Amino acid sequence: MTPYIHRSIEPALREMVGQFPVVAVTGPRQSGKSTLLQEVFAKYAYLTLDDPLVLQQALGDPELLLESAGPRVVIDEIQYAPSLLPRLKLRVDRHRAQPGQFLLTGSQQFVLMKGLGESLAGRIGLLELLPFCLEEKTRCPGKGHLAGEPRAAFVDACLRGSYPEPVLQAKLDAHRWYGAYVRTYLERDIRSLYDIGSLREFERFLQLLASRCAQILNMSTLATETGVAVNTIKRWISILEACRIIYLLPPYYNNLGKRITKAPKVYFLDSGMVCYLTGLRDQAALLQGPLAGPLFENFCIQETLKSFAARGESPRLFYLRTRTGLEVDLLIEGPGARLYPFEFKLSATPRIEMADPIRQFRQQFAALKPEPGAIVSLAAASRTLSADAQLLTLPEFLTIAVQHGKGA
Repeated sequence: MTPYIHRSIEPALREMVGQFPVVAVTGPRQSGKSTLLQEVFAKYAYLTLDDPLVLQQALGDPELLLESAGPRVVIDEIQYAPSLLPRLKLRVDRHRAQPGQFLLTGSQQFVLMKGLGESLAGRIGLLELLPFCLEEKTRCPGKGHLAGEPRAAFVDACLRGSYPEPVLQAKLDAHRWYGAYVRTYLERDIRSLYDIGSLREFERFLQLLASRCAQILNMSTLATETGVAVNTIKRWISILEACRIIYLLPPYYNNLGKRITKAPKVYFLDSGMVCYLTGLRDQAALLQGPLAGPLFENFCIQETLKSFAARGESPRLFYLRTRTGLEVDLLIEGPGARLYPFEFKLSATPRIEMADPIRQFRQQFAALKPEPGAIVSLAAASRTLSADAQLLTLPEFLTIAVQHGKGA
C-alpha cells in the first residue's frame, strides 16, 4: 500500500476550512488533491465527478445528490458540473456561519475560477496544490538523502519528476507514466473542455515549448514552427496555464520605460514533464546537454512557486532583462516594493563573477533601492560571495524567498 505523505499545505488548509463555508483546492491532475482531502478530512462524504454515474446525477438531479451526501462533502473535479455551484451557494447561504461545509477540487483553474467567482464570491477560500515540493519528497521512502544532496535532488526532479505516483512507486517507469499522463491530459481535459483543433499539432507545440523552458516566450516563432496562427498559440498557452502545466513569469518594468524586455518567461511546473517532452532520460544527457542550465532554473522557479502555494501566499515574482543584455533570473517584490534579486547557476563551485548581474542591477537601477541578492546553485553550503550577493543552497533560498515575499 502506498504511504500517505503529509503535505506542507495542510496547516493552511485546516485554517481555511475553519474560516470559510467552502474551500477549493486547485492544481494539476495527479498532484494529490483527492488524496489530501480524503486523508485530512476522512469524516467527510466523498463525491468524484470523474465517476460517470455521479456526474450524471450532478447534472440531472443535483439537489438529490447533495441531499444524499450530507452536511459535509468533498466534491472532486467540480469543473465537470459547474451547474452544481449555484446549488452550493443556496445551501451555504442557509447556514452562512458554519465553516467547512464543502471542500472542492478542480484541475482546470480558469474554468473553475470563473464559476467560483460568479457563484461563491465571499464564501470560498482558495488554495493550490502542486506536485511534491523538495521538502515533501524528503519525507518519501528512499528520498531522505535529497535534503543534503542538491545535485541528486535536481536530477531526481528531472528524471523522476515530482508527481506523487512516480515518486512513491519506485518500480514504476517514470517515462511511461508521463506518456500516459500527457495522453490522458490531452484526451480528457483538453479535448473535453477546450476547442484546440489538431491534437497532433498541440502535442508538437508542447514539445517545442518544453525545449524553450526558462526562455522568453516568443509566440510568433512557436506559431511558425508549429504551423498554426499566433492567436492559436495564445489560446494554447492560456490552456496550459489553466491546467497548471506551465507558469509565465512576468517581466519587471515598473517605471523602467523602453529599456526592458516586456514578454514573459515560460516555466513548467514540473521539470519531469520537460524531460519527458524533450526525450531526456539519463543523467549524463541531462547534466551535459543544452537544457541543463534552463532546467536548473526551471527547477528553482517551480520549487519557489510550491513554497508559496503551500502557505496560501500569492507572491509578486518577476524577472528582468534589459535591451543591453543585463538579466536577473528572479526578482521578488516584498512589502513596501522592496526588490530582492536572485540568480540560478548550475554549478557546484560558484565564482565571485557570477554575482555580476546582481551587482550591475543594483548599480543601474539604484533608484529602485534593490536589496542585496543571492546566487542559488548546487553548492553544498551557503556563504557570502560579495557585498551584493550571498551563495545559498536551494532549501535556504526557499526559506528566505518566502520571508521576503510574504504579505507583498
